[in-house]
Amino acid sequence: MKLMIVDDEAPARQRLRGLIGELDGDYEVTAEAENGEQAVVMSEAHPVDLVFMDIHMPGMDGLEAAARISRQEPPPAIIFVTAYSEHALDAFEVNAVDYLLKPIRRQKLQAALEKATRLTRPLVQKEGVRETWLTSSYRGGVQRIALSDVYYFRADSKYVLVRHKGGESLLEDSLVSLEKRFPDELLRIHRSILVRMPTVSGLEKKLDGGVQVVFTNIDDRLDVSRRHVPAVRRLLRRTG
Repeated sequence: MKLMIVDDEAPARQRLRGLIGELDGDYEVTAEAENGEQAVVMSEAHPVDLVFMDIHMPGMDGLEAAARISRQEPPPAIIFVTAYSEHALDAFEVNAVDYLLKPIRRQKLQAALEKATRLTRPLVQKEGVRETWLTSSYRGGVQRIALSDVYYFRADSKYVLVRHKGGESLLEDSLVSLEKRFPDELLRIHRSILVRMPTVSGLEKKLDGGVQVVFTNIDDRLDVSRRHVPAVRRLLRRTG
């Protein structure tokens, strides 16, 4: 995996390079940049698989540089490295793989790189797709949830509860915004529920005549409102 380190402080670049050299895995730092403008130019001239990006830099900051780099085809994965935590949500808006706080610990760095392997250029070229991520704030931190791990979304007061392979989390997104963002993945079965169709195995009839959605890998049962039953049936027949 070819890596680029972007940081306006040379000692910080040197320390990160040293940590990477100590890790298990086939990682090679092939480029370094000291500001955002330089990072954008270098990433276009010498493509890499992953960029470690500092946020606070003179001139173009890391968020803007990452946004520009992410528009490349195919884009490298981005891991933000910073001493500040307040930009975590902004970082994930540009589909960052992870967000590491300085001083970086070897264990966290190893975990971030292992997570990033699924988003490297060779994998993107092979599969032709990048993972889509959702973000959930909790206890002052940020949890990342892959859309492919989601079963359904349910409106819960002013938040949206997302049921996923790791359990349940709360999102600040609305059901309407999620529906617009992922129209090919999500289907509304109730005014307060969106299901991710690839995880639905079928429908079950209730004793009272109502209908419930059944999932492939979890025991959850969700009521389908009467007005949405025909659309769910049609889609299930179409997808086999």
